[in-house]
Amino acid sequence: MRRLLLIAIFLLPFVACNRQVQPVESADAPSSATQPTPAVTDDPRPVLVAFGDSLTAGYGADPDRSYPDYLQKELDSRGYHYRVVNEGVSGNTTKDGLSRIDEVVSLHPAVVIVAFGGNDGLRGVQPKEMQANLDSIVDTLQKAHARVVLAGITLPPNYGAAYIQRFDGVYPSIAKKYHTPLLPFMLENVWNVPGDMQQDGIHATAAGNAQVARNLLPVIEPLLTK
Repeated sequence: MRRLLLIAIFLLPFVACNRQVQPVESADAPSSATQPTPAVTDDPRPVLVAFGDSLTAGYGADPDRSYPDYLQKELDSRGYHYRVVNEGVSGNTTKDGLSRIDEVVSLHPAVVIVAFGGNDGLRGVQPKEMQANLDSIVDTLQKAHARVVLAGITLPPNYGAAYIQRFDGVYPSIAKKYHTPLLPFMLENVWNVPGDMQQDGIHATAAGNAQVARNLLPVIEPLLTK
């Protein structure tokens, strides 16, 4: 019940007066303006890729204050020797993510956090199309011997209960099929916390990104080795 209340509160800023479909990242700079951090090829540590849209890229936060940056610090402090690579691009849908999958595979990642979907839903993409894209992403990563974690999001209530139910069902369906860990709502304990969300009501602040990293830790840790 508490989680449902948090999600309902999270969704309020998305409910536009004219009910027109808007992308989750309509306020973002163009995708080309937010590129993934270049890989450091001489670092021998196993690679953990954060793969997603602006919530991964750290849109609106200061440099080095995205959730992947905080995840790197958390892993370092716990004695895990992994290199976190930020492959988040603002405005990306699952289709965009699928188009970039070869870039991620080329990093030979040990673990990949897949965090797409918000832009699909808010643009009215059919959940079956979103699911097919995520299916291909996860399948490709697993065939490349990467361990995958799914991070989900949800939609404004004005998209209709039936659509939202089908959208929300995509994440557990993919997780079940591929036996991947799932964080259902990556902004859990971030939304409605003073100072954790930017004024746009969509993107986390630096403090919020730090919490997203903490949200992911218990989901990721069973996949890691020291």
